[in-house]
Amino acid sequence: MHIAAARESPRNERAGQISYLLLASGQFGSTRMAITMVHGDPGSEQPVHSHPEAEQVYVVVAGTGLMRVNHEALDVGPGTLVFIPPGAKHSILNTGSVPLVYVSATSPPFDMPAPESVFSYGPPGE
Repeated sequence: MHIAAARESPRNERAGQISYLLLASGQFGSTRMAITMVHGDPGSEQPVHSHPEAEQVYVVVAGTGLMRVNHEALDVGPGTLVFIPPGAKHSILNTGSVPLVYVSATSPPFDMPAPESVFSYGPPGE
């Protein structure tokens, strides 16, 4: 059995959101998915982006948000799963007064972003 804790995982801070890379390609022998957990401050919005070759799901754990996928926008809350097809432009905005927490799964896993990318991950706690 393998476990990963957010506080010990690579992290990325962007636009009021902190993303913890809980499972990266090759970690624990995994080759087919990446998992992140994201905490977003009220009013924070993830930058619009896409994954040309990968499908992705977001599962909202806490808080409320507005999920945008291509030209659609829908309200999401705890227990909501959003499927994002390969190549779809997407983002999520925290519309509530409490932190928005969601988990994303990406398959195949994304390549590690370049250090200059807004999506690059650094060591835990940075």
